[in-house]
This record gives sequence, C-alpha cells and structure tokens, in this order.
Amino acid sequence: MKIVLLMTGKTEATHWKDALEEYRKRLVHYVPFEMEVVPELKNAKNSSEARQKEREGELILGALQTGDTCVLLDERGTEYTSVQFAAYLEKKMQTVSRRLVFVTGGAYGFSEAVYRAAQERISLSRMTFSHQMIRPLFAEQLYRAMTILRNEPYHHA
Repeated sequence: MKIVLLMTGKTEATHWKDALEEYRKRLVHYVPFEMEVVPELKNAKNSSEARQKEREGELILGALQTGDTCVLLDERGTEYTSVQFAAYLEKKMQTVSRRLVFVTGGAYGFSEAVYRAAQERISLSRMTFSHQMIRPLFAEQLYRAMTILRNEPYHHA
C-alpha cells in the first residue's frame, strides 16, 4: 500500500513547506509516501464559491486512480486520538491494496462530487486550520502513527 497526500494548491509559506518536507523524509522510511498537488485555480476570484469547489473537485477527482481509497481531511469527519489513528492505519495497511489517498481541500472545502467519491472522512480537530498548515500537521500525525506501530519512542502516551 502507498499513502498519498493529495493537496489543493501549493504550499507557499517556507516554514510550512520545510516542516512538510521534514516529515516526508521521515515517512518514506516506514511506508511508501507521496505528495501530489492539484493546481490552484486561475482567476478564482472571478468565480463563485460553489464554482470554485466544483472546479477544484474536478481536479481532485481527476487525480484519483481506479482502486484508490479516498479519505477526505474534513471538519465533519471522524476524530481519532493518535493511538486510534495508528490502529486505523494498521487496518488500512492490511486491507488497502493500492493507494490510500488523504485529500486536503481548498479554501471552501470539497464539492459534493468529491464527497460522493470518498470512502471516508477524518477530522484532525474541531478547529479550522489553513490548508497550508494542515499539511505538515497531518504528515506529523502520519509519522507519529508509524512510530506508534513500531513501538518507537517518538510518541509518549
């Protein structure tokens, strides 16, 4: 199984980009991990919120491959502790044969088509974070989960 973080738009801020890259480097020692970027929309300011979500949704759906398990990082998703998330990933490693794709949306969230295509939703917090901030936050939790599964000392319960 390969884990993919599918992100809408580039990570612009250097500190978030550096943090994300740090956890990417750590993760590849545990599991095949890739990051893919769906390009930001051009002339988005001239489009309504609904139209932006629809257009971003088309790009997200276009990036998914047949057989992918799609999990949205969404405020209305299931919340896990870090230990519970590690157990969730352990189950997925046994049941997902191709790609486990975690998707971050744009500023307005996901289109209805993306919600219909997704198998699951996970919330990292009840709070809302910027789409750039959530990326390294998620990557850190993914790394933490891998260390939990290997009984390494990174996570202190």
